[in-house]
Amino acid sequence: MDQQQDNADNLPAVDTDLPVENLPPPTPEQIAEWREQAAKAEDHWQRLLLQAADFENYKKRAARERQESITYANESLLQKLVPILDNFEMALAAATHNSGAAKSLQTGVSMIAGQLKNVLTEAGLEEIDATGKKFDPNIHEAVSEVATTEVPEGHVAQQIRRGYKYRNRLIRPAGVVVAKSPV
Repeated sequence: MDQQQDNADNLPAVDTDLPVENLPPPTPEQIAEWREQAAKAEDHWQRLLLQAADFENYKKRAARERQESITYANESLLQKLVPILDNFEMALAAATHNSGAAKSLQTGVSMIAGQLKNVLTEAGLEEIDATGKKFDPNIHEAVSEVATTEVPEGHVAQQIRRGYKYRNRLIRPAGVVVAKSPV
């Protein structure tokens, strides 16, 4: 407001009671000043529009990041639990090869593994079943190759380690043996 007052003080006094036709023509200095002020006003308007657009983009990006944060909040927990699930499965495999007293151990470990799998599945963890599927480097990690005619070349011949996804995001790729044609 003060700047407007200052600008008004610099202008020559104009009798506002005169009809518009009777106003003196503007001086070249006044025209140049008005053009300068109009250019400044346009510059300020463009800056305002740019800042408004930047702020809208910021709000959208912050909302998207916040939603992604909420969606994938359990990811680090699941990454820590997956190796435990692997150890349960290895214990089950070892207990299967021994008979007798190991039978009760196998039953108990099997129940725990089932419970853990159910909890992880409810939390959004999804197993990647790779056996027999075409090798996909986005979800599979090739551990080795094997020459075989049982599985087409470029397909998974054997799954060494399970892979996992959490809500369509890869947690760990499946460790696989890829088939190649025998020589």
